Amino acid sequence: MLRPLLLSASLLLPVAAAQNSADLTYGGPNFTALSGESYKIAGLSGDFGSWLSDAYAKAGVPLGDGKTLNDALAARKAALDAAKTPAEKDKLARDTGAWAHKFIKKVVPKFSLERGFEFASIVKTGERQCLLQSTIIAGLLQKAGLDAGLVMVWKSMSGQESNLGHVTSVLRLPSGAGDVQVDASEPEPFATHSGLLAWVGGGYRFVEAQFGPDNLITAYKRADGKGSVKPSGLTFLDLNYVRSQYDYYRAERAIGGVLGTGTGKSTPAGLKTSEMYLRRALQAEPQNALAASVLGTVLRKLGRNEEAKQQYRKAAVLYKLEGHTPQGMQTNLDWANSQ
Repeated sequence: MLRPLLLSASLLLPVAAAQNSADLTYGGPNFTALSGESYKIAGLSGDFGSWLSDAYAKAGVPLGDGKTLNDALAARKAALDAAKTPAEKDKLARDTGAWAHKFIKKVVPKFSLERGFEFASIVKTGERQCLLQSTIIAGLLQKAGLDAGLVMVWKSMSGQESNLGHVTSVLRLPSGAGDVQVDASEPEPFATHSGLLAWVGGGYRFVEAQFGPDNLITAYKRADGKGSVKPSGLTFLDLNYVRSQYDYYRAERAIGGVLGTGTGKSTPAGLKTSEMYLRRALQAEPQNALAASVLGTVLRKLGRNEEAKQQYRKAAVLYKLEGHTPQGMQTNLDWANSQ
């Protein structure tokens, strides 16, 4: 069953069913639409794909012998196709992931939670954030012919839990041996975040990655206790979820919004902006539990307590279906049910 279009049909390909990972291929329609929307919001002209190509020419971080970014990615795809053994393909895949990690950190050295989720922020201020860097990395890897995508993170490399507070890209090795996380927020290319959210068993689920040697994910254990799946049983975030998450961050970091960004406190106008983007996020992906829960907080800050209670309860249903309820969500639900 096809889901609704996220942007106009002229900008975005039809959205595939949820069990299909987002096509974020660098230079492709979806990559161009996502970056183009960011440019439009920022009032920028131009094309992010061209900016990234120019950045590659200047970065001094080559991928093989390709003089342009497109040439380099095409050559790497040809090399992967020509590799004679699964081990050779996997090595090339890892090397490409390590290159993408190094390249992004070189051309966009600054990290910003407040602004770095927008493609436009790379161009304007040279800043990146987890969702944006992961989208670009996945797009580059897909352009090279590799299977890659995004997942949400709820338990970090140190074991610290959050309410889906991070995003990373994941590369599936061509041999099928497993997955590796390519995370530009970490100093080394292949991260080991243990708690993830992705599509498993007919829905988005909280899972725990099971690691083997060389940071290779060999299985995903469901947080709800309903077994484990091999990497082939997990699908990365679909296009609706990725699009939804961009609007989520626009809501979270709105000036005077739910976090009080830029003002030190929430304002009625800022909260209305947060509400607008959160509702857009949920229209794109109704299963975005994080957006659903934070919408409850926005309504509560606006003094619309009855709506906030109902929203927290809706969010709680999503978390239960997905197999884990973060502590912050539980606290909000307790407030909703105690009134």
